This record gives sequence, structure tokens and C-alpha cells, in this order.
Amino acid sequence: MPELSLAGVVVVAAVAFVVPLLLGLFPRLRLPSVVGEIVVGIVLGPSVLGWVRVDLPLEVLSLLGLAFLLFLAGLEIDLRKLRGRLLGLVAAGFAVSLAIGLALSGALAAVGLVDTPLLVAIILTATSLGVVIPVLKDAGQVDTDFGQLVIAAASIADFGAVILLSLFFSREATGPGTQLLLIGGLVLLAAAIAVALAGAGRWMRLSADLGRLQDSSAQIRVRGAVLLLAGLVLAAQRLGLETILGAFLAGALLRLVDRDATGSHPRFRVKLEALGYGFLVPCFFVVSGIRFNLEALTAEPANLRLVPLFLLALLVVRGLPAWLYRSRVGTRRTVVAGLLQATSLPFIVAAVQIGMELGTLDQATGAALVAAGLASVLLFPLAALTTLRGGGRRGEDVEVTGARSPRPGGAPVPP
Repeated sequence: MPELSLAGVVVVAAVAFVVPLLLGLFPRLRLPSVVGEIVVGIVLGPSVLGWVRVDLPLEVLSLLGLAFLLFLAGLEIDLRKLRGRLLGLVAAGFAVSLAIGLALSGALAAVGLVDTPLLVAIILTATSLGVVIPVLKDAGQVDTDFGQLVIAAASIADFGAVILLSLFFSREATGPGTQLLLIGGLVLLAAAIAVALAGAGRWMRLSADLGRLQDSSAQIRVRGAVLLLAGLVLAAQRLGLETILGAFLAGALLRLVDRDATGSHPRFRVKLEALGYGFLVPCFFVVSGIRFNLEALTAEPANLRLVPLFLLALLVVRGLPAWLYRSRVGTRRTVVAGLLQATSLPFIVAAVQIGMELGTLDQATGAALVAAGLASVLLFPLAALTTLRGGGRRGEDVEVTGARSPRPGGAPVPP
């Protein structure tokens, strides 16, 4: 067995520790930790200083970090709230986004700027749910009608983008029809697991045993969640689908089955987030920065011009469909919703990595897409918060946490 060095792991762990610590000391920067982690990874990696390279331990940690990132994203989706008029509204918004994305990517392909317009269109339709929710929490908007609308739209975008990526860009060379059948098989497997877990949850003796072991050294609920994640990721892999689909479904399934998380085991989510955001997810982002090919991006001036172009494309593809919400939340919050919907990074990083492994995305285009995602996380949430708070300073209707926002003219917003 070859000797494995943990030097790279130490560097990545140090970056994951130092970046949020420094950002906490300078709160005025309002810089998301994920941006700092990727940027420091770029600086320490082969593109700049060359102090660390991706070896086997970092490869494994990065893969686990990606899986846990999508698992936690799926855990944020409350499927029970995605129904009725709200589901129809956000689904229509995503459909418009996809149509705009296909048209825009086709235009970019026509002038020779991208080689795979469908992949670029799918990448442009995603929204970073993990970035949007903290921004809404900071603004006190999570429990409002507006906050739930934005979260629902981001959830549909995340779910739709993962499904489309798995459908058309799997590592297995099969057609979309076959992929659709395989995705259906994975969903049926997840549904069967959900039924089995729901039935097991009604077994009083098992429930009592789980309650006894959940906060002991066994940490049985955390182990069960990791088993569910690993099982669905393996199932997706064996079916020839992208592992991110299995991870995302595992999170959504756990959220659906574990309805009494806040009552019987309120620390369960905290433990999962500690494992993910405290260890594995930062490894994925730092390693993504180490992998970032800065030379491919800066080799030609034309490559650098792709960054603002893709940033504008994100704003157009995801921002414009937010206009559908105007009658429900008003003009100002429609602008805020558009900016938040256009914020995307984790999915871009994952999809770019898959595209380059498949040979459907070149290094320069991939680097430009990631750079545009970094810029979106830097600029759009800050602009959204400024717009939202600016409305409050001028005495306009800004929602109070837990209250529904009024329609223009004072009419209440329907549920």
C-alpha cells in the first residue's frame, strides 16, 4: 500500500479554519466564506503559489464534501410547502429561466463562445439555496411569504438543475430516454425507502431505542443519515447517474420522512450541519479552488471577457423570471428575488467539474463560469440586502418576520 501524506489535508483544514475566522473579525466585508475558501485555494494551488496539489486524500474528501453539500441542500427543501399556487408560480419561473438559458446559450454557441450550449444553459438555471437562505435569515425574511417564495424558487431551481444535469450529462454514455428511466428507478427506490422508514418510525420500541442512542456516543441518527446518503449515492452511481442526484435525493427524503426533527430531536440538524459545513463541505470548496485553472482563464483576453458575460447571463436567466412574482410581492422585492435567484456557485463548481471530466467543457469556459459564480455570490446578495433595507429606510412596506407582506393597496397575500 503506498504511503499517503496528510500534508494537503492539513493545509485545506487550515484554510477552512482561518477563512471564516478572519471574515468574522471583519463583518463589514459581508464576504461569504465559500468565496474566501475557493480564492485561497486558487492562491495556494498550482495556478499561483503551487504549495498544494490534489492528491488521493484530498480527492476523497472533496468527493465526500460534494455529496454532503448536495445532501444538505436537499435537506433544506420542504416538499410539503411546494404545492398549489406557490409551486405553479416557481415552476413557471424555472421554465422561463430554462427557455431564456437555452436561447442565450444557443446565441453564445452561434458566435463560437461555448461548445456545449445545453450544459451551459443548465448551469445558468441553478440557484445557490445554501447562499440564499443565510441572506434571508440576516434580513429576517425566512418565515415571511416573500422569503418562502424565494426559497421555493431556489429549491425548484436546484432540483431541476440536478435532474437535468443527470439526464443529459451522465458519465455513462446512454441516451436521455434511458437516463429518464434510470432516474425514475432511483426515485422509486427513494420512495420505497421513505415508506420503509415511515413504517419503522411508528414502531414504538425502535423509536425509544433511537431516542436513547441519538445523543450518546452512538449518535445513531447521524449514522443513519450518513448511511442513507451513502446508499443513495451508491445506487445513483450503479445506475450510471451522477452521484450528486443521489445525494440531493437523500437530503430531500430525510427532510420528508423526519417531520418531527424540531420536537423529538432538535439537535439532529445541527449535528449534520456540523459534520458537513464544519468539515467536509469546506474541503470541497478549497479543493475546487486548488483545481481552478487560472492560466486557462488568463491565457487569452477573450477568455477573461467570458466572466462578465456569464455573470450578466446569470442575472438575465434567473433574474428576469422573477418578474412573475411582481403581483404577489411588489416591485422592490421582485428585484430582490431576481438578484437572489441569480446567485449561484456550488452547482456551477460541481457541474463544471463534471463537464470537464466528460470532455464537454474546456478549461477556459469552465474557469470563466466558476469565476462568474464567485462574482455572483460577491455582488448579488449584497445588492439584494441593500435594496431590501433601502426600502425600509424610505418607509416602504418591508415585511416583519412571521408576517405576510401586503399586496399593493393593502390587500392580504393569499396563502
